[in-house]
Amino acid sequence: MGVTRVVSLVPSLTEAVAVTLPGALVGATDWCTHPAGLDVARIGGTKNPRVDRIVSLAPDLVIANEEENRAADLDALRAAGIEALVTEVRGVPQAFTELDRVLTACGAPGRPSWLDEAERAWAALPEPAERTTAVVPVWRRPWMVLGRDTFAGDVLARLGVDHLYAGHPDRYPRVPAAELRAAAPDLVVLPDEPYRFTADDGPEAFPGLPCALVSGRHLTWYGPSLTRAPRVLAGALRAARR
Repeated sequence: MGVTRVVSLVPSLTEAVAVTLPGALVGATDWCTHPAGLDVARIGGTKNPRVDRIVSLAPDLVIANEEENRAADLDALRAAGIEALVTEVRGVPQAFTELDRVLTACGAPGRPSWLDEAERAWAALPEPAERTTAVVPVWRRPWMVLGRDTFAGDVLARLGVDHLYAGHPDRYPRVPAAELRAAAPDLVVLPDEPYRFTADDGPEAFPGLPCALVSGRHLTWYGPSLTRAPRVLAGALRAARR
């Protein structure tokens, strides 16, 4: 018998399960915004879930991620007798593998068509004709950027964008804006999450540098959004470089 009650602590995985197995989700975080109109119990944030609320939902499985969720919360759930599946996604190929693993664990009878479509979309990407250097802020006050070994960094690399802090010891280093400007990137990539960079909030810190305002969901989520991500992101990057 497959899993029938799932709580998701990861917005990407929430969307993947909701689209593939309607009715399986009984709980999700306050940040789980897709699919639109998802009607399930809300259990707090990814970093501060209400463990007692999750336990009261009596899930068969809680799905989580090693980067987005805290080990202490997962340990507390396991101590309450609840099974937790923890994913690790540091690159595009790993996203496909982990999504397959999660959906199988949640009771999917087979691989969903959207996952096959997403894998084809990424496999069909041509080798970039030229490569561009970038800095990729993900927060400000303080400024933080993509560093080593990130899913978003791999996404950009496959689109011909090499971010300048890929070799940094930290995965999300704090780097002052003056240092980011001094690094002299070809491009600044500004996603609208986790920090909501906009045309009026972000580009002004990088005068003289082209700034690409991109969809954070397509840059950082691994789920059904992967089917459109190559096209959406490539369009935003091209627009900034014109």
